Amino acid sequence: VRFTRQFLLFSFCRFAPMAARFLWRAQAKLGVAATALVTGGGAAAIATSDDPATTLKVCTTVPLRLVRDSVTAASIAFDYEYSLFGLPEGSDERAKVKHEVHLRSACKLRELCFRNGGIYIKLGQHIGQLEYLVPQEYVQTMRESMLNRCPVSSYDQVRQVVKKELGEEPDKLFSEFDPEPIASASLAQVHVARTFDGQKVAVKVQHTHMTDTAAADHATVDMIVNALHYVFPSFDYRWLIDEMSESLPKASTLVSFPFHGFESAKQELDFLVEAKNSERCIENFWKLSPHIAAYVYAPRVHWNLSTSKLLTMEYIDGAHVNDIKTIHKLGLKPKEVSTLVSQAFAEMMFKHGFVHCDPHAANLIIRPFPSGGRKILGKRKPQLVLLDHGLYKELDFSTRFNYASLWKGLVFADAKAIKENCVKLGAGEDLYPLFAGILTMRPWNRVIDPAVDHLVIKGSDSDRSELQMYASQYFPQISELLRRLPRVILLMLKTNDCLRAVNNALLQESSLETFFIVGKISSEAVIDAKKSQRRFNILAWIDVWLDELRLEARLLGMKFALWLLKFRRALTG
Repeated sequence: VRFTRQFLLFSFCRFAPMAARFLWRAQAKLGVAATALVTGGGAAAIATSDDPATTLKVCTTVPLRLVRDSVTAASIAFDYEYSLFGLPEGSDERAKVKHEVHLRSACKLRELCFRNGGIYIKLGQHIGQLEYLVPQEYVQTMRESMLNRCPVSSYDQVRQVVKKELGEEPDKLFSEFDPEPIASASLAQVHVARTFDGQKVAVKVQHTHMTDTAAADHATVDMIVNALHYVFPSFDYRWLIDEMSESLPKASTLVSFPFHGFESAKQELDFLVEAKNSERCIENFWKLSPHIAAYVYAPRVHWNLSTSKLLTMEYIDGAHVNDIKTIHKLGLKPKEVSTLVSQAFAEMMFKHGFVHCDPHAANLIIRPFPSGGRKILGKRKPQLVLLDHGLYKELDFSTRFNYASLWKGLVFADAKAIKENCVKLGAGEDLYPLFAGILTMRPWNRVIDPAVDHLVIKGSDSDRSELQMYASQYFPQISELLRRLPRVILLMLKTNDCLRAVNNALLQESSLETFFIVGKISSEAVIDAKKSQRRFNILAWIDVWLDELRLEARLLGMKFALWLLKFRRALTG
């Protein structure tokens, strides 16, 4: 019986890749056949639709993408099963073959994302940010290609959007309009223009192809991932779909989709929401964090030239936050830039409860503070300019309080507080050490180490190897944890990953000062929250006052420990 099972499995794995390659070559014919299967329902949907052209596009495009998805997913899954079959766990040969399969599969997934476009590009970009949660081969492949090869709409398509949204051609609305975009992302592209009163502006134009099939594409990816998990239980990336869905635009309309009467939400970008988010973000800084409000900025919106699919903003010159060379040319210090970024996002997460959840390098611009004032040795103060305000998340009071309390516990190595708040945020009694490890990228014994630099990752090969080993070893538990956590916490994890990447680019390692800032602001947020909840209770006020004294003592001790550590490092070179 054992021999028969092994023979069947071997046969299945041996011929499946060839079948997958055959299917890939035949996908156009399969797409036509799949489209034919839904012709009856599609014709009915087109006939009764308010937007026949869009519905026709859905009916003809989605089946082709479904075939591509299925073939690519099958090819990847069978490659793993076939290539790793019979290789002992932990052997050098298995590790080598697994690395090669990771690379092949990452390339297949990358090409699928580019062929399908739209939210598939967004998916690829998201995978590129999940360092230590997915294999490094996938992260590197997606990170190297997804930001540089995003789809670009033609100028004719851009003109059509501008005319449809604002009623006139670009040359009637702007004195200058560059037909070549300066940047293109998965959902939109940006053109430089100049208004008739001489103001230089950036015009963000939504890709015309983006929203037509977004909901159906999301449902298709969801179905493929769930099917793969059903066939191969160890392949569990269902949490990624939940996390990605939070990154997509909110549903605003419904479109009929002709599969068994299925009504699918049509995801539609609304740039007016993005514009309002940018204004609310800056208002929060002036209201709740006035001490750094002048150093955080968002481009001013030209409301008379903006709609749900087109956004006109003030043009900002500056350097991307990871462009160290240009930052130095501007007379700025990368260390001060890192401090400002950490401080701004800590204020958003722990005090404002309204968080920019897509802080990758392309969305963070650094420029000298506009006053022109210089510091000692000719260095200037930096100002952080936040771009792309489409993805924000609002934390309710309870979530914000628990999240701030958790980070306070992490920075000060308080095991009891870490467990208590991990459980409150949904990690459970069994997986709270893993949750703490994912947040800090440190093993549990380091998380609770009382040393002042216990959370610092030096970026060395040994550190990276250790993290990769833990990710591989505990992958099933990580998948379960990520499925268990609320979606808002998944977005906080994504934001945390982006900020870690930015900090590493600026300093080449995680910084002691960064954790000092996080510890200070999260602790202040916890104390402020306690004050707001215990306004008239004298005993509670005494308790809060004692908390403040303990915090000051801890921060003073931490500052002294940091100084000693720097002094030792300076002595040892």
